[in-house]
Amino acid sequence: MGPKVAMQRKKALLDLIMSIRKVPDTTQVKPIESPKDAKFSKGMLVEVSSDEDGLKGAWFAATIVEPVGKDKYLIEYQALRTEDDSDFLREEIDTVHIRPCPPQTIMIDRFKKLEEVDALFNDAWWVGVVSRVNTFPKYLVFFKDSNEELEFQHSDLRPHQDWINGKWVTPSKALKL
Repeated sequence: MGPKVAMQRKKALLDLIMSIRKVPDTTQVKPIESPKDAKFSKGMLVEVSSDEDGLKGAWFAATIVEPVGKDKYLIEYQALRTEDDSDFLREEIDTVHIRPCPPQTIMIDRFKKLEEVDALFNDAWWVGVVSRVNTFPKYLVFFKDSNEELEFQHSDLRPHQDWINGKWVTPSKALKL
């Protein structure tokens, strides 16, 4: 399943979730064990993922609203809206699905064929590989999980990085051979 279908499913799923349970703006905050246990702070920009079918590997921009337990935070998406479009969607997310935003990297003049990138599509970052460099600034990006290929502007791509053990890691090109 590709990013297009996944986003349709995500929006339908979010509509269903929001119709079942509404997360109020003022949630009862459960105290965390101690301030040193807090991995994220109020107002911090983060990216969040989901285990939902068709959304694995997608990262959505969000802001930490407040902690709601030792390993959970109330977040507010920066682009996803509530069902009635009155506000940005809020959701309680476990820390395993939260990471800080990747650091600003040196601006890449051009991506190369077979370079691993994150592509911004329907409000989320999806991991893909540049399959063809079209007339600059356009690229074809292949998504392995969905066997889909889509065209992107240079401005909608960033170098792919993984968040591993609290650090940003650039994939090794040797692992791809």
